[in-house]
Amino acid sequence: MVKATDYLSKEEIKQFTARSDLMGWWLVASNWLLIAGVFAVVINWTNPVTVVLAVLVLGGRQLGLAVLMHEAGHKMLFRSDRLNEVVGQWLCAYPVLGDVAAYGASHRVHHRHAGTEQDPDLPNYRAYPVSRASFLRKIRRDLSGQTGFSLLRMLFGGEGRNLMLREGEKTNAEKRGLLVNAALFLLMLALGVGGYYLLWVVAYLTTYPLVARIRQVAEHGNVPDLYDPDPRRHTRTTYANPLERLILCPNRVNYHLEHHLLASVPVHHLKALHQLLLQRGFYVGHEGALAGSYLEVIRRAVPELNRAPAAA
Repeated sequence: MVKATDYLSKEEIKQFTARSDLMGWWLVASNWLLIAGVFAVVINWTNPVTVVLAVLVLGGRQLGLAVLMHEAGHKMLFRSDRLNEVVGQWLCAYPVLGDVAAYGASHRVHHRHAGTEQDPDLPNYRAYPVSRASFLRKIRRDLSGQTGFSLLRMLFGGEGRNLMLREGEKTNAEKRGLLVNAALFLLMLALGVGGYYLLWVVAYLTTYPLVARIRQVAEHGNVPDLYDPDPRRHTRTTYANPLERLILCPNRVNYHLEHHLLASVPVHHLKALHQLLLQRGFYVGHEGALAGSYLEVIRRAVPELNRAPAAA
């Protein structure tokens, strides 16, 4: 199986895996500043267009917080394990009803078994490619809230937490998630805009599941070989424009192949790692491991979208 040391020196690996408290704080602060900016825009210019755009962008920012929870679960958001635990939980995981410990435990299993039948995340992308009708049904379930409510039932029914955690820990994580969301609502209420908190809830139930689904498809859906241990075969990196980075792949999460090659690289180093690997021929012969956009990813995952309409 390909290893990072096949393409990188030990010194380069040390540089790429260096963590930064300053960058960790910037990532957390910038995500919350974007969230505050979205609320500010829709509060000051409330109309159907800004409301729809707010729900869409907030769903992407909720994914952004989940990505930072992922970073904290890998202990890469900050140099300090304590900051990864406290900030990762209270400012990243709990606002989206996640849990750093539970996610980190299950996600490490995914990394250990990616490219095999034992990958616990296979249900998220094993079915691809899918038909156009199937993909549209998934989108309808997401945007109608069906997926979001199913997620809530799973979380609060006890199915969504990693079994390695004790029952008390699972309950505390759920209570703290509700507490953080209550605090967000009370803060907005104190500012006289409490009703706008509903946009956060609507986004969580609709656009957040949709952007999370597209992210999963981009990372592992319809890859060259889902059961090959080489990450260039079972994982994909997707190039993204600014709009896609805002909504579909916040915090450089689109560089997923590089993350699977060297999981200890913080997100702020992934683009530089990708560029160096390009120079060294890492992707030669593995063009299927790269996609030029998220639209291209969807077209690969739903082949019927590429067919020309039949002549009249």
